[in-house]
Formats: sequence, C-alpha cells, structure tokens
Amino acid sequence: MTRPLSIGIAGLGTVGGGVVAMLRQNADLIAARAGRPIAVTAVSARDRNRDRGVPLTGLRWYEDPVALASDPGVDVVVEVIGGSEGPARALVEAAIANGKPVVTANKALLAVHGAAIAAAAEKAGVALGFESAVAGGIPVIKALREGLAGNRITRVAGILNGTCNYILTVMRERGREFAEVLADAQKLGYAEADPAFDVDGIDAAHKLAILAALAFGRPVDFGAVYVEGIRRISALDIAFAGELGYRIKLLGLARQTEAGIETRVHPCMVPHTAPIARVDGVFNAVVAEGDFVGRVMLEGRGAGAGPTASAVVADLIDIARGRATPVWGASSGALTAAPSVPMEAHVGAYYLRLMVVDRPGVIADVSAVLRDAGISLESMLQRGRSPGEAVPVVLTTHETNEAAMRSAIARISALGAVLEPPALIRIENA
Repeated sequence: MTRPLSIGIAGLGTVGGGVVAMLRQNADLIAARAGRPIAVTAVSARDRNRDRGVPLTGLRWYEDPVALASDPGVDVVVEVIGGSEGPARALVEAAIANGKPVVTANKALLAVHGAAIAAAAEKAGVALGFESAVAGGIPVIKALREGLAGNRITRVAGILNGTCNYILTVMRERGREFAEVLADAQKLGYAEADPAFDVDGIDAAHKLAILAALAFGRPVDFGAVYVEGIRRISALDIAFAGELGYRIKLLGLARQTEAGIETRVHPCMVPHTAPIARVDGVFNAVVAEGDFVGRVMLEGRGAGAGPTASAVVADLIDIARGRATPVWGASSGALTAAPSVPMEAHVGAYYLRLMVVDRPGVIADVSAVLRDAGISLESMLQRGRSPGEAVPVVLTTHETNEAAMRSAIARISALGAVLEPPALIRIENA
C-alpha cells in the first residue's frame, strides 16, 4: 500500500480539531480520493491538557510550532493558528524553507504577507493551499483559480463575514439596533468578545484582498482595500432600505476597470430580488463574473469546524495527488502590476439619511448643496410633519462620484438644521 501522507497540524482550536476529526472519520473515503491514506502524526498547541473532543494519544507534540516544520516525519504542515505575525508566520516560512507544502486557513497572514510567502513557495517548489482562508467550506479559491481559469474575471463580490451577515439579518427581521444584536451574537458564540475584527470589516477585507489577487492575477494588496464596517447601520436605515426595495449587506467588492483594480468592503444596499440579498444568517456567498461564463454564485457556511476542515482536507487531497496550481493562478512573473483605484474615484448610486429640524427651507438647502456638487437625486422620502422637531429625510441619488458625495456630505453636515452626521450607504446591484 502507498505510504500515508503524514500531516503536522499547528493549532488545535475549533478548526484544527475539526481537521483531525474529519481525517479520521472519513479516512477510507479520503484515502480513495487522495490515492493514499492521509494521517495526522504530529501536532502543536499550547495546552496539552485541554479536551479538544478528539483523542490525541500517539501523536508527536511540539510546544514550539516552528519545530514542527523541521520534523522529518511530517510531509505537510497545516497552519491553523491564525494571525498575520508571530508563530503562524514563522511556522509557514519555516515549513517552506524546509521544502514542505503548507495548507493554511490564515486569511490575515495571506492578505498581509501573501506576496512574499507565495514567492517563497514558488522558489522552493512547494504547494501552498489556502481554500479554507476564504468563505470556509465554499470552494471559491478552486473555482477562481481552476474552474474559471479560462475566463477574464471582471468582478468579484461577496458576503465574506458570517458575523456581520447574522447581525444585519437579525436587525432586519426583528427591528433591533446593532448594539443589542451584537451582544446577543456574543452570547451565542457568533461574535468574539472583541468583535472589532468582524464588525469593522477587517476580516472581510483580508478575504477580499485574496480573492482580488486570484481574480485579477495581481499580487495581493491588502493596503489598497477600502474598509468600512457596520457599526453605524441603524434599525431605521434597515427599515428605510426595505421600503425602498433593498436589503443591507456588508459586501466585499473587487472590480477590474480601465483605470485599474477597485477593492472595497462596506455596507451596501442591494435590491431585495438579487440572489445575494437572500443569503441570511451566518452564511457566506461569493459572486464572480467572467467574460465567457457570465455570473456564477457560490453559497454556504463561511466558518466553523466542519466547513473549514472540509476546505483544509480538500487541499490535502490535492497535495496527496500531486495536483499543484500556482498560488495566484499564474507564476509570479506572469502577474500584472495593475494599479489600485482609490475609493474617491468610485462611481455609484447612494442612499443618504439626514436627521433634520422640520422647518421650511431645509430640503431646499440640502438640494442646493447636492446641485452644486453635480449630484442628481433619484428619490426622496419624508414621513409626516413635526414642526420644530427632528425628522428623518431619506435621499437616493443617481450615479455620482464618491469624491463629490463626500464633499457634499461635509457641507450638509455643517447646515444648522442637520442634527447628526448623515448616514451614507452605497447602492449596489450585486
């Protein structure tokens, strides 16, 4: 029988434990598809005594994850520690230097250091698998890098963070405010004690940077991604969105334009009839548009032990079979140097909500500011009258320039009748 592929796993949290469980539970099926058995023989984690739900007896244990990379009995290193620096980065670099293939679920590491790590893997002639780094169990990396390889990808968009999608879904369904739903999500384990990484859009931005690199054949560039989270989304805005025929989603969007590559993460209003608008709860979805295939959408669970382990094991099966694809879909010498398009150059439609004192002339003043900025209004909503009191006024625009919109908002905010910073949400046809 063919010698088993020996796996060393660094990190035995939710994902690491899930990988061990899947490799054991589905061992026969995996061996048949891989052409050889795949077995965990070594692990690294900080606490040997913690119950991880899977037996770990008989495995070689390393306190230092970097030492795992030098174990001559380990064929492939699986890194599920997390973080863009520290032990995770050191382990991946050491494994590649030792000529070992790496499978990682670490989107932060790849978003920040992916260009250098990919170059090192290419130079060493070893595989770097990262299907699990984006959208959990959804095979979006394989879809972009292999299934759609013959297409010129023009656009990628997606719901890339299940925590945010869950919060926005509950806010819409129950009419509750962000802070209340976030607190409940933390109690249920859908959000971390420190939720900033998720709700401020950083997690989604890491994933989008990876998708953009794959889609457009350019070295990963996290610094070019515009990032805006969901903290300022209110139940009032979600209600108005429904009235206008939209749902609010935190989307990652990457687009190839004549000027370069646009990458942005922010809340969006999408038509409620769009397929991505109906992706609710903790689910993720990714839409890709190719010149020959048209639009393709993948949907599924974006996190958790099972879905993420599924993606890790898929990469391990590829390595066992000897299937190798360049990290970004093409060799480093074939990648483009397309420039990044700044957010100020974005052109699109906008939703704008103002809280104003209900008195004559307010709408005229706001309209004058928009007119002077060259911004054309598509619709306006104002419910009821409360003379002298605060009332919401909602405006939607035709397509306009982001820089013009920001300038107009600055002027509108300075009007005496405007009581709080305007709420701005971009409208996308997703």
